[in-house]
Amino acid sequence: MIRCLICALALLFSVSALAEDQKPAPTLKSILLEQLRSTHNNAEWFVPINTAVEGLTAEQANWSDGKNHSVGQLVNHLLYWDKRALEKFKGQPEDKYSGNNDDTFKFEPKQWNDSVKELDQVMTDWEKAVEAADDAKLKDSYSTIAHIGTHNAYHIGEIVMVRKEQGSWNPEKGVK
Repeated sequence: MIRCLICALALLFSVSALAEDQKPAPTLKSILLEQLRSTHNNAEWFVPINTAVEGLTAEQANWSDGKNHSVGQLVNHLLYWDKRALEKFKGQPEDKYSGNNDDTFKFEPKQWNDSVKELDQVMTDWEKAVEAADDAKLKDSYSTIAHIGTHNAYHIGEIVMVRKEQGSWNPEKGVK
């Protein structure tokens, strides 16, 4: 009888533990949010933007090796395209685009702190917009949203490389 009771308890605990380990099935919304958050403020596979620009002065953000964009230019480029895509997603009028992508990299060091804050807000607004969107809206826009995450990750990698070249990157900030 005791053996049966022990076996039953062991089985019960095994089933209970298995049920706790199971995650809900991913949804389009959860996948898109995970992508957006991983480039915003969730360090998972790579450094998110908030970590990549953390502690950088306007002078450091303006630095360039003469061959590559500065961190400030990269931040403004991300800000421009993330904001423009969000306006379109929300059905709002989009900022006027000159047709020249080089214009999106313009940087004024005096605006550094404002650019960082605005990019953080736009990325937060993207997450809120995706959270609030219904499945039909997400199905219509999933490719754009996924590409935003990829585009952000690409340029965040450049930001980290510029900081490494500059000597302003703390390797302890990397994903472990």
